[in-house]
Amino acid sequence: MSFISMKENQGSKTASLMKQYKNNVDRPVGAILSLNTIAHTIGSAGVGAESMKLFGEEYFGIISAILTLLILVLSEIIPKTIGASYWRSLAMTSTKIIRVLIFITYPLVLLSELITKVFTPKNHQASVSREEVSAMVDVGTTEGIFRESESKIIKSCIRLAGVKAKEVMTPSIVVESANMNLTTKEFYEQKEWKFSRIPVYDNNKDIIVGYVLKDMVLKLVSDDEFQTRLSELMRPILSFNEDESLYQIWEKMLEKREHISIIVDEYGCLRGVVSMEDVIETMTGVEIVDEDDVAVDMQALAKEKSRMMHQGVASAIPGSKA
Repeated sequence: MSFISMKENQGSKTASLMKQYKNNVDRPVGAILSLNTIAHTIGSAGVGAESMKLFGEEYFGIISAILTLLILVLSEIIPKTIGASYWRSLAMTSTKIIRVLIFITYPLVLLSELITKVFTPKNHQASVSREEVSAMVDVGTTEGIFRESESKIIKSCIRLAGVKAKEVMTPSIVVESANMNLTTKEFYEQKEWKFSRIPVYDNNKDIIVGYVLKDMVLKLVSDDEFQTRLSELMRPILSFNEDESLYQIWEKMLEKREHISIIVDEYGCLRGVVSMEDVIETMTGVEIVDEDDVAVDMQALAKEKSRMMHQGVASAIPGSKA
């Protein structure tokens, strides 16, 4: 269909006709099969009758075998091989020929259409699945059409709708957040913030109410505006549940022109953060690492931090072996 769409966009009327035949194959298939069957039947009967007149009945079996072989080679194998190899060149011409065939065999085409409808399921099925597209990409890579890196990106994009937020999010245990009541001076003095967008909360760290841009806060500090509170600079933040597909998150972030979103549980408590960087990493399969990043895999860092916290709690319990 991509070839047909390309030709149609170029203004080809034949391509539009081909698209009609592609969407409703009953008519072209009925015309081709009807004429093919008629030609084979009449041809075989005619040649058989003439051969018996010329050579007698004793050669009928030999002539039938030769005729069958010729029909197989000349009307089946060779045309189909040429069609499979040069279909792009033959597509437009073949469409015009098929149009004539449909006109010639129109009554048989209508009968074929009627019979086909009886056995065709009413529910419409997609002409191609994600798995088939992925397999086509593999074939293209094998044939040298795509590079390995391109193949990886295409297949990752195809699977994007099946990836859930909880699979790629930065877990809350390693998320940097700030109290919305902090002044710009307090924010600056509190710690060295490593991320450009910082989620902010009111009283409960698990309830994120927005985010601030680190650069905006630092600019105010450099302008000696120390008493401005983060709540005055706060921007609204997108929120999604853990089972939201990454594709839907990506679409919403593009629509709202946002680079960060939070993932929450059924109670609205913070579970993690998904950034545009996370989406791009999932699409490309490559970790984007800044010079300031403390870890490549934030989920692995979260697990390690959780393990260390657990050991710290366990070691404080008398008699613990942790």
